[in-house]
Amino acid sequence: MTSKTEIESLLFLMDDPDPFVQQSVEDRLQELGEKAVPLLDEYRAEIKGEEARSKVNDVIHKLTFATLESDFIDILDGGIKTRKSLEEAIFTLARFDSPTLRISDYQKKLDHFAKMIEPQIKYKLDEKRKMKQLLKFIFEDLNFRGDAETYHAPQNCFLHKVIDRRKGLPISLSLIVMFIAHRLEMPFFGINMPIHFMLNFVGDKEELLIDPYDNGAIVSYDQCYFFLKKNNIDPRPEHFQIATNMDIVLRCIRNLIHSYERKKEMERVEDLGKLLTVAEMYQK
Repeated sequence: MTSKTEIESLLFLMDDPDPFVQQSVEDRLQELGEKAVPLLDEYRAEIKGEEARSKVNDVIHKLTFATLESDFIDILDGGIKTRKSLEEAIFTLARFDSPTLRISDYQKKLDHFAKMIEPQIKYKLDEKRKMKQLLKFIFEDLNFRGDAETYHAPQNCFLHKVIDRRKGLPISLSLIVMFIAHRLEMPFFGINMPIHFMLNFVGDKEELLIDPYDNGAIVSYDQCYFFLKKNNIDPRPEHFQIATNMDIVLRCIRNLIHSYERKKEMERVEDLGKLLTVAEMYQK
């Protein structure tokens, strides 16, 4: 058994200049493995200073990544064929940021959001009005929005952080809509457009493009063509096809790699590269 005092001592000794001491600390932490994570998590919550917390984060990550990788592969083995399995995969990726994340807590939050809006859309409204009502609820009432100030930060990629902060990237905001919509049996899908992920509402009477980064505004294909042209991309039909679940998982991982590259956290980039390589093997 270990103690909080031992954890504090080990973290202190990590900065010792003696290689033998450093190796001894590394060996002891590996010996403790994930049993040390709850104490590390408790210690992290109490300490002050970004550098100190970052050091603890790195230790926790090293102790838990192998389990995360194994769980992620198990999900891929099972096949990401449903919205439920996609949600599980995305929240499993969130453990890359928060290894002790209780995924069920955040799934219950999405359940709660769906129950909040369900009475307003269950009866009378036609499909387009239901769609608009759901978007209004998410982007106005719940105040989900794009994060223009720290766009490239990893926190905009991890779904639990997006739920907590109500801010995110186009793809993470799209996932919020898609996961709530799934609980309400509403036909929202992702469009894997270059640079800017979009939403697609496929109703019985019409199909609409929606910009999740612009508070759920309905946009035209012409606007999207202009946007791509402006960014030196030649628009092609495949840019507007409905994204597969694996397309979404791969894009989320690539976004995270880009975020950590900008932060120059190359060990995290390397580990994400392992997840990407595995995921690409399952893409058909």
